[in-house]
Amino acid sequence: MSESNYALQARFEAKPDKTEAVAEFLDSALPQAEAEAGTTTWFALRLDETTFGIFDTFPDEDGRQAHLDGEIAAELMERADELFVEGPEIDEIEVLAAKHA
Repeated sequence: MSESNYALQARFEAKPDKTEAVAEFLDSALPQAEAEAGTTTWFALRLDETTFGIFDTFPDEDGRQAHLDGEIAAELMERADELFVEGPEIDEIEVLAAKHA
Protein backbone atom coordinates (compact mmCIF):
# COMPACT_ATOMS: atom_id res chain seq x y z
CA MET A 1 0.00 0.00 0.00
CA SER A 2 3.02 2.26 -0.25
CA GLU A 3 1.40 4.53 -2.86
CA SER A 4 -1.14 5.93 -0.38
CA ASN A 5 0.09 5.69 3.20
CA TYR A 6 -0.13 9.45 3.77
CA ALA A 7 -3.30 11.48 3.34
CA LEU A 8 -4.97 14.82 3.81
CA GLN A 9 -8.57 15.42 4.67
CA ALA A 10 -9.88 18.95 4.24
CA ARG A 11 -13.34 20.15 5.15
CA PHE A 12 -14.86 23.57 4.62
CA GLU A 13 -18.21 25.28 4.93
CA ALA A 14 -19.13 27.51 1.99
CA LYS A 15 -20.90 30.79 2.50
CA PRO A 16 -24.52 30.18 1.46
CA ASP A 17 -24.22 32.41 -1.61
CA LYS A 18 -20.87 30.84 -2.63
CA THR A 19 -21.76 27.14 -2.87
CA GLU A 20 -21.63 27.01 -6.67
CA ALA A 21 -18.37 28.99 -6.74
CA VAL A 22 -16.83 26.43 -4.37
CA ALA A 23 -18.12 23.53 -6.49
CA GLU A 24 -16.69 25.17 -9.63
CA PHE A 25 -13.34 25.81 -7.92
CA LEU A 26 -13.05 22.18 -6.86
CA ASP A 27 -14.03 20.90 -10.30
CA SER A 28 -11.49 23.20 -11.96
CA ALA A 29 -8.70 21.99 -9.63
CA LEU A 30 -8.71 18.43 -11.00
CA PRO A 31 -6.11 19.08 -13.75
CA GLN A 32 -3.76 20.61 -11.16
CA ALA A 33 -4.14 17.53 -8.94
CA GLU A 34 -3.55 15.23 -11.91
CA ALA A 35 -0.31 17.10 -12.69
CA GLU A 36 1.11 16.56 -9.18
CA ALA A 37 3.57 13.69 -9.44
CA GLY A 38 3.41 12.99 -5.70
CA THR A 39 -0.38 12.82 -5.45
CA THR A 40 -1.74 9.27 -5.72
CA THR A 41 -5.47 9.98 -5.41
CA TRP A 42 -7.49 13.19 -5.18
CA PHE A 43 -11.20 13.48 -4.46
CA ALA A 44 -13.26 16.67 -4.32
CA LEU A 45 -16.41 16.12 -2.26
CA ARG A 46 -19.75 17.76 -1.60
CA LEU A 47 -20.99 16.46 1.74
CA ASP A 48 -24.21 18.50 1.88
CA GLU A 49 -25.53 21.75 0.43
CA THR A 50 -22.79 23.95 1.93
CA THR A 51 -20.15 21.50 3.22
CA PHE A 52 -17.32 20.49 0.91
CA GLY A 53 -14.12 18.53 1.28
CA ILE A 54 -11.01 17.18 -0.35
CA PHE A 55 -9.45 13.80 0.37
CA ASP A 56 -6.13 12.90 -1.19
CA THR A 57 -3.36 10.37 -0.70
CA PHE A 58 0.39 10.34 -1.19
CA PRO A 59 3.17 7.72 -1.16
CA ASP A 60 5.27 9.65 1.34
CA GLU A 61 5.54 12.78 3.45
CA ASP A 62 7.35 14.63 0.65
CA GLY A 63 4.38 14.15 -1.68
CA ARG A 64 1.96 15.33 0.97
CA GLN A 65 4.05 18.40 1.75
CA ALA A 66 4.45 19.22 -1.95
CA HIS A 67 0.66 19.18 -2.27
CA LEU A 68 0.25 21.43 0.77
CA ASP A 69 2.75 23.83 -0.81
CA GLY A 70 1.12 23.55 -4.24
CA GLU A 71 -1.27 25.55 -6.39
CA ILE A 72 -4.54 24.06 -5.13
CA ALA A 73 -3.78 24.74 -1.47
CA ALA A 74 -2.48 28.23 -2.26
CA GLU A 75 -5.63 29.19 -4.17
CA LEU A 76 -7.85 27.60 -1.53
CA MET A 77 -6.24 29.68 1.20
CA GLU A 78 -6.14 32.82 -0.96
CA ARG A 79 -9.89 32.59 -1.58
CA ALA A 80 -10.88 31.39 1.91
CA ASP A 81 -12.31 34.73 3.10
CA GLU A 82 -14.33 35.08 -0.10
CA LEU A 83 -15.74 31.53 -0.21
CA PHE A 84 -15.90 30.05 3.30
CA VAL A 85 -17.62 30.74 6.58
CA GLU A 86 -14.25 30.12 8.28
CA GLY A 87 -10.87 28.79 7.22
CA PRO A 88 -10.61 25.22 5.92
CA GLU A 89 -10.03 22.46 8.46
CA ILE A 90 -7.14 20.34 7.17
CA ASP A 91 -6.02 17.14 8.86
CA GLU A 92 -2.94 15.07 8.09
CA ILE A 93 -4.00 11.45 8.41
CA GLU A 94 -2.50 7.98 8.10
CA VAL A 95 -4.16 5.48 5.78
CA LEU A 96 -4.30 2.08 7.44
CA ALA A 97 -5.68 0.08 4.51
CA ALA A 98 -6.78 0.84 0.96
CA LYS A 99 -7.97 -0.90 -2.17
CA HIS A 100 -6.77 0.45 -5.51
CA ALA A 101 -8.29 -0.81 -8.75
